Amino acid sequence: MLLPLDDFEPAARRRLPRPLFGYVSGAAETGAARQDNRDALDAWRLVPKVLRGVEGRSIACTLMGTDYAAPFGIAPMGLSALMARHGDVVMARVAADAGIIYVLSGSSLTPMEDVVGANPNAWFQAYLPGEEDRIRALIARVRTAGFGTLVLTADTAVLANRENNLRAGFSTPLRITPRLIWDFAVKPRWVLGTFFPTLMQGMPHFENSDAIRGAPIISKQAARDFGRKDHLNWDHLALMRDLWPGKLVLKGVISSGDVAQARAIGCDAVILSNHGGRQLDHAISPLRILPEARAQVGDMALLIDGGIRRGTDVIKAMALGADMVLVGRPFLYAATLGGQPMVERAAEILKTEINRNLGLLGLRDLSEICTEVLHPVQSATVYKSAEP
Repeated sequence: MLLPLDDFEPAARRRLPRPLFGYVSGAAETGAARQDNRDALDAWRLVPKVLRGVEGRSIACTLMGTDYAAPFGIAPMGLSALMARHGDVVMARVAADAGIIYVLSGSSLTPMEDVVGANPNAWFQAYLPGEEDRIRALIARVRTAGFGTLVLTADTAVLANRENNLRAGFSTPLRITPRLIWDFAVKPRWVLGTFFPTLMQGMPHFENSDAIRGAPIISKQAARDFGRKDHLNWDHLALMRDLWPGKLVLKGVISSGDVAQARAIGCDAVILSNHGGRQLDHAISPLRILPEARAQVGDMALLIDGGIRRGTDVIKAMALGADMVLVGRPFLYAATLGGQPMVERAAEILKTEINRNLGLLGLRDLSEICTEVLHPVQSATVYKSAEP
Protein backbone atom coordinates (compact mmCIF):
# COMPACT_ATOMS: atom_id res chain seq x y z
CA MET A 1 0.00 0.00 0.00
CA LEU A 2 1.42 3.36 -1.05
CA LEU A 3 0.41 6.08 1.38
CA PRO A 4 3.04 8.87 1.71
CA LEU A 5 5.63 9.68 -0.94
CA ASP A 6 8.27 7.84 1.09
CA ASP A 7 6.50 4.57 0.25
CA PHE A 8 7.34 4.92 -3.44
CA GLU A 9 11.08 4.47 -2.95
CA PRO A 10 11.16 0.89 -1.59
CA ALA A 11 8.55 -0.12 -4.15
CA ALA A 12 10.69 1.33 -6.94
CA ARG A 13 13.73 -0.49 -5.60
CA ARG A 14 11.89 -3.76 -6.15
CA ARG A 15 10.92 -2.74 -9.70
CA LEU A 16 14.09 -1.16 -11.11
CA PRO A 17 17.38 -2.88 -11.95
CA ARG A 18 20.00 -2.29 -9.27
CA PRO A 19 22.17 0.13 -11.33
CA LEU A 20 19.21 2.33 -12.29
CA PHE A 21 17.78 2.51 -8.80
CA GLY A 22 21.24 3.32 -7.49
CA TYR A 23 21.54 6.16 -9.98
CA VAL A 24 18.24 7.73 -8.93
CA SER A 25 18.49 7.21 -5.19
CA GLY A 26 22.20 7.74 -4.66
CA ALA A 27 24.21 10.75 -3.59
CA ALA A 28 27.85 11.84 -3.66
CA GLU A 29 30.48 10.08 -1.54
CA THR A 30 29.22 9.57 2.03
CA GLY A 31 25.71 10.91 1.38
CA ALA A 32 26.13 13.59 4.05
CA ALA A 33 24.64 16.35 1.89
CA ARG A 34 21.56 14.29 1.10
CA GLN A 35 21.16 13.44 4.80
CA ASP A 36 21.46 17.10 5.80
CA ASN A 37 18.49 17.90 3.57
CA ARG A 38 16.41 15.62 5.75
CA ASP A 39 18.04 16.68 9.03
CA ALA A 40 17.38 20.35 8.30
CA LEU A 41 13.67 19.68 7.84
CA ASP A 42 13.51 17.51 10.94
CA ALA A 43 15.12 20.29 13.01
CA TRP A 44 11.82 22.19 13.13
CA ARG A 45 8.50 21.50 14.82
CA LEU A 46 5.15 23.05 13.96
CA VAL A 47 3.01 25.20 16.28
CA PRO A 48 -0.72 24.86 15.45
CA LYS A 49 -3.44 27.31 16.43
CA VAL A 50 -7.01 26.17 17.08
CA LEU A 51 -10.57 27.46 16.70
CA ARG A 52 -9.63 29.42 13.62
CA GLY A 53 -12.41 28.43 11.24
CA VAL A 54 -10.44 26.78 8.46
CA GLU A 55 -13.22 25.85 6.07
CA GLY A 56 -12.69 26.79 2.45
CA ARG A 57 -8.91 26.40 2.59
CA SER A 58 -6.84 26.97 -0.54
CA ILE A 59 -3.36 25.76 -1.48
CA ALA A 60 -3.33 27.68 -4.77
CA CYS A 61 -0.49 30.11 -5.36
CA THR A 62 1.06 32.42 -7.93
CA LEU A 63 4.70 32.36 -9.04
CA MET A 64 6.25 34.78 -11.53
CA GLY A 65 2.80 35.83 -12.70
CA THR A 66 1.46 32.30 -13.28
CA ASP A 67 -1.22 30.68 -11.14
CA TYR A 68 -0.66 27.16 -9.83
CA ALA A 69 -2.92 24.72 -8.00
CA ALA A 70 -0.30 23.88 -5.35
CA PRO A 71 3.04 25.23 -4.08
CA PHE A 72 5.17 22.39 -5.42
CA GLY A 73 6.46 21.21 -8.75
CA ILE A 74 8.36 18.31 -10.29
CA ALA A 75 12.12 18.86 -10.30
CA PRO A 76 14.31 18.08 -13.34
CA MET A 77 15.63 14.50 -13.40
CA GLY A 78 17.90 13.07 -16.05
CA LEU A 79 17.46 9.70 -17.77
CA SER A 80 13.82 9.51 -16.67
CA ALA A 81 12.74 7.75 -19.86
CA LEU A 82 15.17 4.93 -19.06
CA MET A 83 13.55 4.38 -15.67
CA ALA A 84 9.92 4.68 -16.80
CA ARG A 85 8.36 4.32 -20.23
CA HIS A 86 8.02 7.85 -21.66
CA GLY A 87 8.90 9.09 -18.17
CA ASP A 88 9.49 12.73 -19.12
CA VAL A 89 6.26 13.02 -21.10
CA VAL A 90 4.27 11.22 -18.42
CA MET A 91 5.41 13.56 -15.65
CA ALA A 92 5.00 16.63 -17.86
CA ARG A 93 1.44 15.63 -18.73
CA VAL A 94 0.52 14.99 -15.09
CA ALA A 95 1.95 18.35 -14.06
CA ALA A 96 -0.14 20.09 -16.71
CA ASP A 97 -3.31 18.35 -15.56
CA ALA A 98 -2.53 18.91 -11.87
CA GLY A 99 -1.72 22.59 -12.30
CA ILE A 100 1.85 22.34 -11.02
CA ILE A 101 5.32 23.10 -12.42
CA TYR A 102 7.26 20.55 -14.43
CA VAL A 103 10.95 21.09 -15.21
CA LEU A 104 12.52 19.05 -18.02
CA SER A 105 16.15 18.03 -17.45
CA GLY A 106 18.84 18.87 -19.96
CA SER A 107 20.11 15.32 -19.50
CA SER A 108 16.79 13.83 -20.59
CA LEU A 109 16.37 11.17 -23.26
CA THR A 110 13.19 12.70 -24.71
CA PRO A 111 13.36 15.54 -27.23
CA MET A 112 12.33 18.80 -25.61
CA GLU A 113 9.89 19.41 -28.44
CA ASP A 114 7.90 16.30 -27.45
CA VAL A 115 7.75 17.39 -23.81
CA VAL A 116 6.61 20.95 -24.45
CA GLY A 117 3.99 19.46 -26.75
CA ALA A 118 2.63 17.50 -23.78
CA ASN A 119 2.90 20.47 -21.42
CA PRO A 120 3.19 23.93 -23.03
CA ASN A 121 3.95 25.47 -19.62
CA ALA A 122 6.90 23.18 -18.86
CA TRP A 123 10.24 24.72 -17.91
CA PHE A 124 13.53 23.64 -19.50
CA GLN A 125 16.65 23.13 -17.37
CA ALA A 126 19.99 23.41 -19.17
CA TYR A 127 23.49 22.17 -18.44
CA LEU A 128 25.75 24.52 -20.39
CA PRO A 129 29.48 24.92 -20.92
CA GLY A 130 31.06 28.34 -20.87
CA GLU A 131 31.05 28.48 -24.67
CA GLU A 132 29.16 31.38 -26.21
CA ASP A 133 28.33 29.65 -29.49
CA ARG A 134 26.80 26.63 -27.74
CA ILE A 135 24.87 28.87 -25.34
CA ARG A 136 23.42 30.85 -28.23
CA ALA A 137 22.52 27.73 -30.18
CA LEU A 138 20.78 25.94 -27.32
CA ILE A 139 18.82 29.04 -26.31
CA ALA A 140 17.64 29.39 -29.90
CA ARG A 141 16.42 25.79 -29.88
CA VAL A 142 14.66 26.16 -26.50
CA ARG A 143 12.98 29.35 -27.68
CA THR A 144 11.86 27.77 -30.96
CA ALA A 145 10.46 24.77 -29.06
CA GLY A 146 8.13 27.11 -27.19
CA PHE A 147 9.41 27.11 -23.61
CA GLY A 148 8.72 30.23 -21.59
CA THR A 149 11.04 29.53 -18.65
CA LEU A 150 14.73 28.60 -18.90
CA VAL A 151 16.63 27.21 -15.91
CA LEU A 152 20.44 27.15 -15.75
CA THR A 153 21.87 24.59 -13.34
CA ALA A 154 25.09 26.08 -11.99
CA ASP A 155 26.37 23.56 -9.43
CA THR A 156 27.91 21.05 -11.86
CA ALA A 157 31.19 22.76 -12.77
CA VAL A 158 33.01 19.51 -11.98
CA LEU A 159 31.69 15.97 -12.24
CA ALA A 160 30.70 14.65 -8.84
CA ASN A 161 32.26 11.64 -7.13
CA ARG A 162 29.27 9.30 -7.13
CA GLU A 163 30.93 6.18 -5.80
CA ASN A 164 27.54 4.62 -5.16
CA ASN A 165 26.84 4.64 -8.92
CA LEU A 166 30.00 2.68 -9.62
CA ARG A 167 29.27 0.18 -6.87
CA ALA A 168 25.76 -0.30 -8.26
CA GLY A 169 27.12 -0.84 -11.77
CA PHE A 170 25.95 2.46 -13.27
CA SER A 171 28.22 4.71 -15.31
CA THR A 172 28.09 7.41 -17.96
CA PRO A 173 28.45 6.20 -20.63
CA LEU A 174 26.49 3.10 -19.71
CA ARG A 175 28.83 0.12 -20.02
CA ILE A 176 27.32 -3.18 -21.09
CA THR A 177 28.85 -5.82 -18.80
CA PRO A 178 27.76 -9.33 -17.79
CA ARG A 179 26.74 -7.93 -14.40
CA LEU A 180 24.61 -5.22 -16.02
CA ILE A 181 22.91 -7.79 -18.25
CA TRP A 182 22.15 -9.90 -15.17
CA ASP A 183 20.84 -6.92 -13.22
CA PHE A 184 18.49 -6.13 -16.08
CA ALA A 185 17.44 -9.77 -16.57
CA VAL A 186 16.26 -10.21 -12.97
CA LYS A 187 13.78 -7.33 -13.38
CA PRO A 188 11.55 -8.71 -16.18
CA ARG A 189 8.67 -6.29 -15.60
CA TRP A 190 10.97 -3.33 -16.22
CA VAL A 191 12.65 -5.07 -19.16
CA LEU A 192 9.34 -5.87 -20.89
CA GLY A 193 7.52 -2.70 -19.91
CA THR A 194 10.26 -0.10 -20.37
CA PHE A 195 13.58 -1.33 -21.74
CA PHE A 196 12.53 -3.38 -24.76
CA PRO A 197 9.86 -0.90 -25.98
CA THR A 198 12.39 1.93 -25.62
CA LEU A 199 15.16 0.03 -27.38
CA MET A 200 12.85 -0.88 -30.25
CA GLN A 201 12.79 2.81 -31.13
CA GLY A 202 16.59 2.94 -31.20
CA MET A 203 19.37 3.41 -28.69
CA PRO A 204 18.44 6.27 -26.33
CA HIS A 205 20.38 9.50 -26.83
CA PHE A 206 20.86 12.56 -24.67
CA GLU A 207 18.42 14.61 -26.68
CA ASN A 208 18.69 18.05 -25.13
CA SER A 209 22.23 18.64 -23.95
CA ASP A 210 22.92 20.82 -26.99
CA ALA A 211 21.23 22.49 -29.92
CA ILE A 212 21.48 19.20 -31.81
CA ARG A 213 20.87 15.65 -30.69
CA GLY A 214 23.47 14.48 -28.19
CA ALA A 215 25.37 11.24 -27.89
CA PRO A 216 23.88 7.78 -27.23
CA ILE A 217 23.91 6.73 -23.58
CA ILE A 218 26.54 4.08 -24.36
CA SER A 219 28.90 6.49 -26.15
CA LYS A 220 32.06 7.89 -24.54
CA GLN A 221 31.07 11.22 -26.08
CA ALA A 222 28.26 11.45 -23.52
CA ALA A 223 30.71 11.90 -20.65
CA ARG A 224 32.62 14.55 -22.59
CA ASP A 225 29.45 16.47 -23.42
CA PHE A 226 28.52 16.78 -19.75
CA GLY A 227 32.03 17.31 -18.44
CA ARG A 228 33.03 20.66 -19.98
CA LYS A 229 31.40 23.18 -17.65
CA ASP A 230 34.30 24.22 -15.41
CA HIS A 231 34.68 27.55 -17.26
CA LEU A 232 31.02 28.60 -16.94
CA ASN A 233 30.81 31.90 -15.05
CA TRP A 234 28.59 34.87 -14.24
CA ASP A 235 29.34 36.53 -17.58
CA HIS A 236 27.72 33.58 -19.33
CA LEU A 237 24.61 33.96 -17.18
CA ALA A 238 24.52 37.65 -18.12
CA LEU A 239 24.74 36.62 -21.77
CA MET A 240 21.82 34.27 -21.26
CA ARG A 241 19.83 37.10 -19.71
CA ASP A 242 20.50 39.22 -22.80
CA LEU A 243 19.53 36.41 -25.17
CA TRP A 244 16.55 34.89 -23.38
CA PRO A 245 13.27 36.86 -23.52
CA GLY A 246 11.35 34.67 -21.08
CA LYS A 247 11.74 33.87 -17.41
CA LEU A 248 15.32 33.02 -16.39
CA VAL A 249 15.96 30.88 -13.31
CA LEU A 250 19.29 30.01 -11.68
CA LYS A 251 19.38 26.58 -10.00
CA GLY A 252 21.99 25.11 -7.70
CA VAL A 253 22.49 28.20 -5.54
CA ILE A 254 23.17 27.91 -1.81
CA SER A 255 25.28 30.97 -0.98
CA SER A 256 23.23 34.07 -0.16
CA GLY A 257 25.87 36.11 -2.00
CA ASP A 258 25.10 34.14 -5.15
CA VAL A 259 21.41 34.92 -4.68
CA ALA A 260 22.26 38.62 -4.64
CA GLN A 261 24.42 38.24 -7.75
CA ALA A 262 21.61 36.47 -9.61
CA ARG A 263 19.28 39.34 -8.72
CA ALA A 264 21.80 41.90 -9.96
CA ILE A 265 22.05 40.12 -13.33
CA GLY A 266 18.28 40.13 -13.71
CA CYS A 267 17.18 36.56 -13.00
CA ASP A 268 13.50 36.08 -12.33
CA ALA A 269 14.02 33.33 -9.76
CA VAL A 270 16.60 31.20 -8.01
CA ILE A 271 16.30 27.60 -6.87
CA LEU A 272 18.21 26.88 -3.68
CA SER A 273 19.58 23.38 -4.13
CA ASN A 274 22.50 21.11 -3.30
CA HIS A 275 21.47 18.88 -6.22
CA GLY A 276 19.77 16.39 -3.91
CA GLY A 277 23.14 15.71 -2.29
CA ARG A 278 24.47 14.44 -5.62
CA GLN A 279 27.29 16.96 -6.20
CA LEU A 280 29.41 18.23 -3.28
CA ASP A 281 29.34 15.91 -0.30
CA HIS A 282 28.77 17.75 3.00
CA ALA A 283 27.21 20.67 1.12
CA ILE A 284 24.80 22.33 3.50
CA SER A 285 21.08 21.86 3.07
CA PRO A 286 19.56 24.85 1.25
CA LEU A 287 16.81 24.95 3.88
CA ARG A 288 19.36 26.20 6.42
CA ILE A 289 20.13 29.15 4.14
CA LEU A 290 16.53 30.10 3.39
CA PRO A 291 16.25 33.08 5.79
CA GLU A 292 19.48 34.59 4.43
CA ALA A 293 18.40 33.99 0.86
CA ARG A 294 15.02 35.59 1.54
CA ALA A 295 16.81 38.73 2.68
CA GLN A 296 18.76 38.90 -0.60
CA VAL A 297 16.17 37.78 -3.12
CA GLY A 298 14.41 41.10 -3.68
CA ASP A 299 11.54 40.70 -6.13
CA MET A 300 12.85 37.41 -7.54
CA ALA A 301 10.92 34.22 -6.81
CA LEU A 302 12.62 31.87 -4.35
CA LEU A 303 12.29 28.11 -4.79
CA ILE A 304 13.96 25.24 -2.98
CA ASP A 305 14.44 21.51 -3.37
CA GLY A 306 16.09 18.73 -1.40
CA GLY A 307 14.54 15.99 0.73
CA ILE A 308 10.96 17.30 0.65
CA ARG A 309 8.56 14.39 1.00
CA ARG A 310 5.61 15.55 3.13
CA GLY A 311 3.11 18.36 3.25
CA THR A 312 4.68 19.42 6.54
CA ASP A 313 8.03 19.74 4.73
CA VAL A 314 6.46 22.08 2.19
CA ILE A 315 4.98 24.23 4.96
CA LYS A 316 8.31 24.39 6.84
CA ALA A 317 10.10 25.55 3.70
CA MET A 318 7.49 28.22 3.02
CA ALA A 319 7.57 29.39 6.63
CA LEU A 320 11.33 29.94 6.29
CA GLY A 321 10.91 31.98 3.12
CA ALA A 322 10.38 29.77 0.07
CA ASP A 323 7.73 30.72 -2.46
CA MET A 324 7.55 27.17 -3.83
CA VAL A 325 9.31 23.82 -3.55
CA LEU A 326 10.39 21.23 -6.11
CA VAL A 327 10.22 17.48 -5.51
CA GLY A 328 12.12 15.02 -7.67
CA ARG A 329 12.80 11.38 -6.86
CA PRO A 330 9.32 10.39 -5.58
CA PHE A 331 7.65 11.39 -8.84
CA LEU A 332 10.13 9.40 -10.90
CA TYR A 333 9.65 6.42 -8.60
CA ALA A 334 5.91 6.76 -9.14
CA ALA A 335 6.37 6.79 -12.91
CA THR A 336 8.38 3.56 -12.75
CA LEU A 337 5.64 1.89 -10.71
CA GLY A 338 2.58 2.77 -12.74
CA GLY A 339 3.10 5.48 -15.32
CA GLN A 340 0.70 8.39 -15.47
CA PRO A 341 -1.90 7.10 -12.98
CA MET A 342 0.75 6.57 -10.32
CA VAL A 343 2.32 9.98 -10.87
CA GLU A 344 -1.16 11.48 -10.57
CA ARG A 345 -1.55 9.63 -7.29
CA ALA A 346 1.75 10.98 -5.98
CA ALA A 347 0.76 14.55 -6.84
CA GLU A 348 -2.62 14.11 -5.17
CA ILE A 349 -1.00 12.68 -2.03
CA LEU A 350 1.16 15.77 -1.60
CA LYS A 351 -1.70 18.15 -2.38
CA THR A 352 -3.90 16.44 0.17
CA GLU A 353 -1.22 16.55 2.85
CA ILE A 354 -0.58 20.27 2.34
CA ASN A 355 -4.30 21.03 2.51
CA ARG A 356 -4.79 18.90 5.61
CA ASN A 357 -1.76 20.29 7.42
CA LEU A 358 -2.77 23.85 6.60
CA GLY A 359 -6.07 23.23 8.38
CA LEU A 360 -4.41 21.50 11.34
CA LEU A 361 -2.19 24.55 11.78
CA GLY A 362 -5.26 26.79 11.88
CA LEU A 363 -4.51 28.42 8.53
CA ARG A 364 -6.78 29.02 5.55
CA ASP A 365 -4.33 30.16 2.89
CA LEU A 366 -0.66 29.72 2.01
CA SER A 367 -0.12 33.45 2.53
CA GLU A 368 -0.76 32.92 6.26
CA ILE A 369 2.27 30.65 6.63
CA CYS A 370 5.01 32.46 8.56
CA THR A 371 7.80 31.80 11.05
CA GLU A 372 5.26 31.80 13.89
CA VAL A 373 4.24 28.26 12.92
CA LEU A 374 7.80 27.02 13.53
CA HIS A 375 9.69 26.10 16.68
CA PRO A 376 13.27 24.81 16.53
CA VAL A 377 14.14 21.47 18.03
CA GLN A 378 16.46 21.99 20.97
CA SER A 379 20.05 22.60 19.78
CA ALA A 380 18.85 23.22 16.20
CA THR A 381 20.23 26.42 14.67
CA VAL A 382 19.87 28.12 11.33
CA TYR A 383 23.23 28.34 9.58
CA LYS A 384 24.74 31.82 9.34
CA SER A 385 27.35 32.32 6.68
CA ALA A 386 30.34 34.61 6.92
CA GLU A 387 29.34 36.51 3.79
CA PRO A 388 28.49 40.21 4.18
